Amino acid sequence: MREHDTRAEAGTVNPPGRGTMFEIEDVGAFLGLDVGKSNHHGHGLTPAGKKVFDKPLPNSEPKLRAVFDKLTAKFGTVLVIVDQPASIGALPLTVARDAGCRVAYLPGLAMRRIADLYPGEAKTDAKDAAVIADAARTMPHTLRSLELTDEITAELTLLVGFDQDLAAEATRTSNRIRGLLTQFHPSLERVLGPRLDHQAITWLLERYGSPAALRKAGRRRLVELIRPKAPRMAARLIDDVFDALDEQTVVVPGTGTLDIVVPSLAASLTAVHTQRRAMEAQINTLLEAHPLSPVLTSMPGVGVRTAAVLLTTVGDGTSYPTAAHLASYAGLAPTTKQSGTSIHGEHAPRGGNRQLKRAMFLSAFACMNADPASRAYYDKQRARGKTHTQALLRLARQRVSVLFAMLRDGTFYQSRTPNDVELAA
Repeated sequence: MREHDTRAEAGTVNPPGRGTMFEIEDVGAFLGLDVGKSNHHGHGLTPAGKKVFDKPLPNSEPKLRAVFDKLTAKFGTVLVIVDQPASIGALPLTVARDAGCRVAYLPGLAMRRIADLYPGEAKTDAKDAAVIADAARTMPHTLRSLELTDEITAELTLLVGFDQDLAAEATRTSNRIRGLLTQFHPSLERVLGPRLDHQAITWLLERYGSPAALRKAGRRRLVELIRPKAPRMAARLIDDVFDALDEQTVVVPGTGTLDIVVPSLAASLTAVHTQRRAMEAQINTLLEAHPLSPVLTSMPGVGVRTAAVLLTTVGDGTSYPTAAHLASYAGLAPTTKQSGTSIHGEHAPRGGNRQLKRAMFLSAFACMNADPASRAYYDKQRARGKTHTQALLRLARQRVSVLFAMLRDGTFYQSRTPNDVELAA
């Protein structure tokens, strides 16, 4: 597979180092940690497989440091492996680094598959810790490197997580409003439902949450009230609203409750949208301070939120030896379903990092009108009989190769006629 050329006349930044496979030759002991809220369970193994530690560890710095120092003094280099690097796994990783240990992460999907190779159906903290340690000892290729996170990336990770929670809450609230409007007045929902992201619509529903309230306010008054928030669409919107109101003459039982429920939901949706705008500004401020920000945002379809997700999930890209490794991590590498002579073609796997996969997919969709090369690649896939989603997935996979080259070489994006990069790596 040939990678897309991303060198641009705009210039370059200092390129990050090239990623390498996880090395364990100098490791004297492997300490697997099944992390928990108040206690972790640790299981230590030597390279030969001899058990040297197997007990619970309180989630406190002094207790963790005592164990790490003891193992380091006895075995030299200690590799600490966790099954969850964030939240409850953050403290042991930080203490391990400070104590001079190396750290790594065993992804949950890989751990579940490896655990099936061990006898017994019981699932305990002790067994999980033993599986983590033995997997690191015997299958180091399953591990993910955990580089020391800088302060900007750490803060971005928290803000991006909170922003995604807010996005989920906005979706839930919007769906609730649309469900109520569909139940009591479907014609009105068809006008207002698709526009709930617009602040003029939520403002309107906060004050006039039912068909009766909208009628009572009157067409002319609503146009005057909406115009400051939506100058170009105020008259057309209110005309559409009253046309929808005229389509339904019956009143569905329970419609009166909309005056109570819909304004409350609309107010909640407005608050969430306000929080998201403030969060985007904070994310943008942090992102601008990161040296990789101009590289990421030079790629069409990559805005503030997408760049933040890429930075917190991929980093500088040095953890991935090739673009194919990065595509696999993103869940965009193809899988072939074959049995005997029957081959069912290539399909995008269900696994991978969901945040990264979604970011690459949405950015591929967003870039088609801004980048002729991406549009040409998409059109070529459609001409080959691919569906819209399949073509976007292939474009997302091709953009992974571009992103990998940009991070590897420290270059900005330059639109060129893309090579015919197949989905297969």
